[in-house]
Amino acid sequence: MKIEKLAGIDIGSNAIRLLVSNIITQKNSTEPSFKKSALVRVPIRLGADSFLKGFISEENKGRMIKAMEAFKLLMDVHGVTNYYACATSAMRDASNGQEVIEDILDKTGVKINIIDGKKEAAIIFSTDLSTIIEKDKSYLYVDVGGGSTEITIFSNGKIINSKSFKIGTVRLLNKEKSFKHVWENMEVWIKSNTLNLKRVSMIGSGGNINKLFKLSGKPLGKPLSYIYVKSQFHFLKKMTYDERISELDLNPDRADVIIPATKIYLNAMKWSGAKKIYVPKVGLADGIIKSLYNNQL
Repeated sequence: MKIEKLAGIDIGSNAIRLLVSNIITQKNSTEPSFKKSALVRVPIRLGADSFLKGFISEENKGRMIKAMEAFKLLMDVHGVTNYYACATSAMRDASNGQEVIEDILDKTGVKINIIDGKKEAAIIFSTDLSTIIEKDKSYLYVDVGGGSTEITIFSNGKIINSKSFKIGTVRLLNKEKSFKHVWENMEVWIKSNTLNLKRVSMIGSGGNINKLFKLSGKPLGKPLSYIYVKSQFHFLKKMTYDERISELDLNPDRADVIIPATKIYLNAMKWSGAKKIYVPKVGLADGIIKSLYNNQL
């Protein structure tokens, strides 16, 4: 038996995550198994800086440096042999994004790669979805982040099309009315790309859909219905921010963004005609580990 430890760092618009995984290879098996060893999430909302001010503040840069120092120590303790760190839309849009990652590299030794939406979608899609995907069916894969939404359409086991939309939970919190054109573009794109597909199902990834799934109490592998997602959207909207924290046990940095996230998933289901959404609990960090193991990064 061979055990290798790899790590993925996902620097998003709403939070920063470190995932450490064990990749176990058995002598009599050709396919390795990926087992999560540790997952650490730090609620640094970079999108609040980037999308409103246009740059990463000194305060949040300082918090990022501390987080990377901590992540480096944790990777050392776990015996991680290789890692990949990537930053998405908040750092892409920040005028000082490159300067910030150079500062972090200088002070912590952690190298961060700012990736575009296309690469982000490709990494997310590299996760193992074999337990959900049926080769003779069509799926809409939707990953909702703080600053962008990555959508991939695939049918008969092949990718048909993919696109990154500059709309996300942190962006929508403050300027929802200014995103009318993005909503319209997303609607047209989804409808035109699913027009000739039969019985489209949706696959959702991201912290918010994972939380919705957890609240449903459904067993892993079972989908959520469109009706359930719609009813949850209206239920969450009726609650105050404080009630979502106290009654639903949501983290403070989840209690506000879960509403715009649910709206994105709901609209994607409506425009594609999907009646159910599968939630495999995979995301960018999982994709990083898989891509790193397969030498695709």
